Formats: sequence, structure tokens, C-alpha cells
Amino acid sequence: MSNNQSSLDNPSDLRSLFRDSKLICPTSGLAAGYVQTNLAILPKKYAFDFLLFCQRNPKPCPLIEVIEAGKYTPIQSAPYADIRYDVPQYRIYENGTLSKEVDNIADIWTDELVTFLFGCSFSFEEALIESGINLSHFENKKNVSMFITNINTIPAGVFSGPTVVSMRAIPRDKLVKTIQVTSRFPNVHGAPIHIGNPEQIGIKDINSPDFGDINVVNEDEVPVFWACGVTPQAVAMKSKPPLMITHSPGHMFVTDIKNHEVAVI
Repeated sequence: MSNNQSSLDNPSDLRSLFRDSKLICPTSGLAAGYVQTNLAILPKKYAFDFLLFCQRNPKPCPLIEVIEAGKYTPIQSAPYADIRYDVPQYRIYENGTLSKEVDNIADIWTDELVTFLFGCSFSFEEALIESGINLSHFENKKNVSMFITNINTIPAGVFSGPTVVSMRAIPRDKLVKTIQVTSRFPNVHGAPIHIGNPEQIGIKDINSPDFGDINVVNEDEVPVFWACGVTPQAVAMKSKPPLMITHSPGHMFVTDIKNHEVAVI
């Protein structure tokens, strides 16, 4: 194994590349075997409402860790990481509007910010592939397609809005196996929430995702949809908190937790 490939497989080395802005890319397929997480950072004033929102909506927001106000080290999931630098790309939402994308948030960090990390479906992709289920976006080195749906989340305090889903084109003869495999990972979105006709969940054009890349669904494949951790970004656009910092879609925080540790045997 080359040193470069070794760095892409080791969570600490990978975070170092992100921290030094030496690598900015979607993280699907990187750090194989390790849990990746979505990210949402909010002022302390809104933290309880958002915590309640996550508890009421565990499918799109399955909590892995909450970092207390002003702290930037996820001591449970990556005790040597720095959440201000170790995500490949961040999004800054101000009053519900995406204002910019950046490769670190050190210049806007304050002691009032609370960080939420919640599971990502990239963690079960490895299990799907090991089960013989091909993922075309993975093979084509694309980000998954993500869509804002007509499935409403359960409101909590100031937070409400639609559920975002990620879509994977699954071979028709592998559908049952796909459900079985992903059901073992409730902490990283678990089983699909919709299979088949995208219009039933408010998606008008499967070739026009709201986030991520276009992924073609072939005749022998079925579009399968999982609740997605980009949901807080849609919620931010609707609920309009003064500030919400998130990961850019597909650019996840890589933890030191092994995927098998969050699987249900």
C-alpha cells in the first residue's frame, strides 16, 4: 500500500490532510471501516431546540456526539480532532441563506457554539459492497444524489422543515438484501424510507438533485432513498437561525469509531 493510500485509509491522517487544506473532496470511500458523520453547529441559544429536533427525528439526525459550547474536540468519537479544521469543506448559513463555503471555521468560532455530529449513510455503503451490492456512484467516484422531499420532519422549538433523502440506484434483484443490510445500522440512518417512484415523496426529476451529483438509474435498477443528514441544511433554510454551520454535502467528518461498533448484530 502506498503512503498516499495509507493516509486516505487512516482517519487521523485523513483529518490532517483536511486540516492543512491539502485535500478537499467528498469522503465516500475514504477511511474504509470508520464511521463518518454529518455536522451541524449552532449558537448555544438554539442548542436545546436542535437537540430535541434530533431526538424527534432520529432517521435523518441519528446523534453520534454532542460537543458542549465552545469546545471543538469530539472526545467520544475522535479525541485528537479539531472540529474547526477537520472537515474537508463547511457551509455557513446566515438567517437561512447559504453565505459561503470554507475549508475551516476558525475565524468565526466562538465560545457560544455547540456542535452536533450525527451518523452518515456512507458507513453502511461498505457493508452493502461487501454483500455484493454494486453502488454506481461509488464506482464512478461521484457524490450521492440528495433531494428535498415532501416528508416533513417533526418540529422542535424553532426548527422545522422537510426531510432530505440520499438516493442510490440498487439492482432490482438486490433490494431485499439492501434493506436487510442497512437495517443493521440504525445509528447511520438505517433502512430506506422510500423505494421506487420518486414523485411519491415530492421529487419531480431524479436527474436534478438538490445536492450532490446526478446518478443514473438503469432499467435493471430501482431508486432507493434513505433519510439524509443534509436535512438540517434544509431545516436551516426554512427555520432561518441567525447562524448554522454544516458540512458541505458529501464532505463528512471522519471519526475514529469503527463501523461495526454502530451496527446491530
